[in-house]
Amino acid sequence: MRKLSILVFALAILPSVTFAPAKLMSPAGSQSCEKLAQLMLPHAKVTMAQTVTAGGFSQEPLFKAAPAFCRVAAQSSPSADSYIKNEIWLPLSGWNGKFQAQGNGGFAGSIDYPGMAAAVMNGFATAATDTGHSADEVDARWALGHPEKIADFGYRAIHEMTAAAKTAIQAFYGTTPRYSYFAGCSNGGRQALMEAQKYPNDYDGILAGAPANFWTHLLTNALWNVQALTLDAASYIPSRKLPALAKAVNDACDAQDGVADGILNDPRKCRFDPAVMLCKGADSDSCLTAPQITSLKKLYGGAKDSRGRLLFPGYLPGAETGENGWATWITGRTPEESLLFQFGNGFFADMVYSSAAWNYRDAKIDDAVKAADQKLADVLNATNPDLWAFRNHGGRLIVYHGWDDPAIPALNTVNYYQSVVKAMGKENVVSFSRLYMLPGIQHCGGGPGPAPFSSLTRSTVQNNDAQHSFFLALEAWVEKGQAPFQIIATKFSGDDATKGIQMTRPLCAYPAAAQYKGHGDTNDAANFFCVAPK
Repeated sequence: MRKLSILVFALAILPSVTFAPAKLMSPAGSQSCEKLAQLMLPHAKVTMAQTVTAGGFSQEPLFKAAPAFCRVAAQSSPSADSYIKNEIWLPLSGWNGKFQAQGNGGFAGSIDYPGMAAAVMNGFATAATDTGHSADEVDARWALGHPEKIADFGYRAIHEMTAAAKTAIQAFYGTTPRYSYFAGCSNGGRQALMEAQKYPNDYDGILAGAPANFWTHLLTNALWNVQALTLDAASYIPSRKLPALAKAVNDACDAQDGVADGILNDPRKCRFDPAVMLCKGADSDSCLTAPQITSLKKLYGGAKDSRGRLLFPGYLPGAETGENGWATWITGRTPEESLLFQFGNGFFADMVYSSAAWNYRDAKIDDAVKAADQKLADVLNATNPDLWAFRNHGGRLIVYHGWDDPAIPALNTVNYYQSVVKAMGKENVVSFSRLYMLPGIQHCGGGPGPAPFSSLTRSTVQNNDAQHSFFLALEAWVEKGQAPFQIIATKFSGDDATKGIQMTRPLCAYPAAAQYKGHGDTNDAANFFCVAPK
């Protein structure tokens, strides 16, 4: 949800070499860039239209590599309290005929310029939005007393941005985009699913990563977690104990998939009992006290109401350590410094209860989730399993989630996908959608596992090769009718592409999973195959 490795992700989801368009287009014969300042937009006003020379946007290396483009800024006002800033970037030459929009992380509040730069470098017209406010991604104070701004953040801003961008593309190039794509992770994944559900005609292809789509219950789970760790001071698990916890998990479960590599292929099969960590003598960093084991079980178990009913799935074993692990999202230096506490506290104080004085210690889970659902479920949750309109529009949807996600429990995405299958039927769903679960991957990236986008460099990705990227796979499906199944993921040595490949593994369309053949190098994807459960 926070902008962790966002630049890497922005570059990752975009193909380094796109499928060759029928015609590379330029704005010859249509409006000049500067004349777009007079362009009439739905619910919006153009505030700037200027030509940016190649490398002229910023001195940062990424932006220095960007080609010349027309930069259009617009402000959308679908309500009297809406001030949505959008930017639309249009390549001056070499446009591939496509439009690719950017999602936001966390509570949004800024325009994703790195993602836009990556898009124009690959020939796309692109757009991004701040969703109606300017703030840090963990700051929700803008929402206090502003229900229209919450609606903009929840669903309106992306749609308004999309309409403005398509109008500008038509005016500048003299034609509409041949294909339109949306890609986002975390809140961006929620935005992606919201588009498919509420505005099914906006995009032809949608890539939804680690979606925070059950927003009201996700942040109720954040409240559950911080209460579990802090209402009894003895329950707090300091981050220095996480390495020992991670080792105990791996000792119990790592080899279950036939390969001892520090990656749980399917953590649902891990039967780790936290009780094995109980301190036998004095408390130390290598064990857990009885109160800490109780709180750990609550984190793994997920938020429950007073009747014991599950409100949101808990965290699966395997995500405890790493740069993007529990220490960042759950435990922090103190729980109140963790990212999930900041998101949960901002959500309930500024959005649900509209009271800066709200105190999580006094909250009752039953009351909190009821209030959140009644006030904001229709605005923020993208849980509708009815995707018939998107399917009938010809849309294609790829959803992915890291099994080791310490921010949004991966089971939430499995649950949503299964609800779509139940509502629409398996054969109908696989005709337009795929889910990929990523072993060893944390929130939108990171972790010990290989990622499908980590191998995206100009030197390694070949034209028409859909093996290395969800986005390439999505393009192939939308434009050539090539439905994806197996996608190869790559882990570089030290997570540095210049140091060579550490391992490759196949990612399989859910519910299939990669299985080792029993012989050959376990770091080579060729020695694994996709197996569907019986």
